Amino acid sequence: MSKQIITISREFGSGGRSVGKRVAELLDVPYYDKKLVEQVAVETGFDEKFIEQEGEYASPWQSLLSYAFPGARLRHPVNSGLSTADFLWVIQCRVILDLAEKGPCVLVGRCADYILRDREDVLNVFIHAPIPYRADRVVRLYGESDQSPEKRLEEKDRRRRAYYKHYANRDWGMGQNYHLSLDSSLVGVERCAQLILDVARNPEP
Repeated sequence: MSKQIITISREFGSGGRSVGKRVAELLDVPYYDKKLVEQVAVETGFDEKFIEQEGEYASPWQSLLSYAFPGARLRHPVNSGLSTADFLWVIQCRVILDLAEKGPCVLVGRCADYILRDREDVLNVFIHAPIPYRADRVVRLYGESDQSPEKRLEEKDRRRRAYYKHYANRDWGMGQNYHLSLDSSLVGVERCAQLILDVARNPEP
């Protein structure tokens, strides 16, 4: 069967969002990244900027717990006993599952590959690239900051890795967790999108 839903996981600065947008354009289906954040904001009442960070990146305490005690949860007495991060996770899962039920789409980040793991119509993709390529791209897109681009990459990826481990109990970026793993520095955004499109439309039986 063809893959109706595409999830894009990506290293920071690799162009995963650009690839996801292009795939959605080629398939003429909805693209969910910022819109997903907006929907979670509507359902939780939290600020979109807060959700964008907390809904995909582990806090330092989550990072520590993820490596020391996989599957552990930080809790405090809000949201019926759930931590803020866990509350966001529950709503995020519900939103992603609902979006998948509505029909074909492209979903970027937020553990969508894990959340939709029980569906057979999902194609999971990981976009990565060498650090020099990503560092140059981050500076071009977002400008300079107090941190070196390499440090920014390291911090973002570390937090994404810890978040994924914390909630999915899987190793972020490991090839076994995805159907396709593509180096955007070698393949390019357009060819990445075309490869994803081809596999989605014509998977092996």
